[in-house]
Amino acid sequence: MKKIVIIGNGISGITAARHIRKKSDYEITVISDETDHFYSRTALMYIYMGHMEYRHTKPYEDWFWKKNRISLVRDYVKNIDFSAKKLSMRDGEAISYDKLIIAVGSKPNKFGWPGENLEGVTGLYGMPDLDYMERYTKEVTHAVVLGGGLIGIEMVEMLLSRNIPVTFLVREKSFWNRILPPEESEMVNRQIKAHHVDLRLSTELEEILDDGKGRVRAISTKAGEEITCQFVGLTVGVTPNVDFLRDTDLEIGRGVLVNEYFETNQPDVYSIGDCAEFTVEFPGRKKIEQVWYTGRIHGEILAATLCGNRTAYQPGVWFNSAKFMDIEYQVYGEVSNEPQEHEQHLYWEHPDGQKSIRIVYSKQNGNVSGFNLMGVRYRHEVCERWIKTKTPIWQVLPELHLANFDPEFFDTYENQLIQTYYEVDENAVQLESKSKRKKILNIFSL
Repeated sequence: MKKIVIIGNGISGITAARHIRKKSDYEITVISDETDHFYSRTALMYIYMGHMEYRHTKPYEDWFWKKNRISLVRDYVKNIDFSAKKLSMRDGEAISYDKLIIAVGSKPNKFGWPGENLEGVTGLYGMPDLDYMERYTKEVTHAVVLGGGLIGIEMVEMLLSRNIPVTFLVREKSFWNRILPPEESEMVNRQIKAHHVDLRLSTELEEILDDGKGRVRAISTKAGEEITCQFVGLTVGVTPNVDFLRDTDLEIGRGVLVNEYFETNQPDVYSIGDCAEFTVEFPGRKKIEQVWYTGRIHGEILAATLCGNRTAYQPGVWFNSAKFMDIEYQVYGEVSNEPQEHEQHLYWEHPDGQKSIRIVYSKQNGNVSGFNLMGVRYRHEVCERWIKTKTPIWQVLPELHLANFDPEFFDTYENQLIQTYYEVDENAVQLESKSKRKKILNIFSL
């Protein structure tokens, strides 16, 4: 019987295990030194905030694994002998495999700041980080969070839920402005400040200062300012967790190098999820995609290959979602932080400054290529279809109501967007016939 060993019990590894079991009777072993069972990492913040308990984050009951003949090993892999197909474990045990899946995820970045290893300093990626926060944020009177991205704003919200004042250091001129266009970025800046966060833009960390007992007492910035604090969150991105593989025969870049079938340079060895780095180009996609749903897709596709149906990964239209305090965010397709030469951006913002819609389309032919939504929710399948079929903007606009999610419960803004389209796009009349324009205007009675 073929033996499949999976290192990592995150969404990628567990999805692979579940789908391999559905399709085969292979022997399956999952190794993790983090937790006994799979849990949802995206729910970590809600445990800290008191909305959930750890048991609520486990999608499957503890008996599920035995019933489905998936062996769980709580241990750490020290070394891999690829020629002998054998893993050396921390406790001295050796585990052999016929097929090996490396799904070890990521780890929080550190950049060698003085004091980054003091007590009271942590990132936020897995359960050990959450346990650390629980331990070191008791009786804290002030915290500093470093990093202007999604994990950073999550940690800020977590701390605020326990009434801990927070200073938020963002190196860039505006929050997440490498990803968000200026208007959406500024909207998030306002949202952060509205929650009484001390937001410091264009501010970089110089040093984390010791209280003389090995615990953080303050941080200093490159501008020479000292900010007193008892907890520091380092949320400046994550890196594939592959350091233990760098001195092996496995080819490593930033992550484990794989082709479109998740195959590495070693026979019968595969890598999926956050730690996998593609050697092939996928239009509109990154070579490492550290997103929950892509990890799930990786696991499902690799399972098909390992069970006899060799299947290439075809990622399709990019999608992501997040929450910035009280503002929900969605992106479909390619939305750059600044309009590219060939693009036109149609942008509408609600007067309350907490909702906006951005549609990206081609200047040449009007084909829609992306949607950015703040405080407004559109249907995934509708936006994806418009992007895949290269639907022109003048066809999307009169059909925009099809994308509204639960319109009976929420306001819709098609009229405002149509009006903005004709007010700001000088090429609108040239790109479409007068009859099409008349049809759109009649539909919305503008």
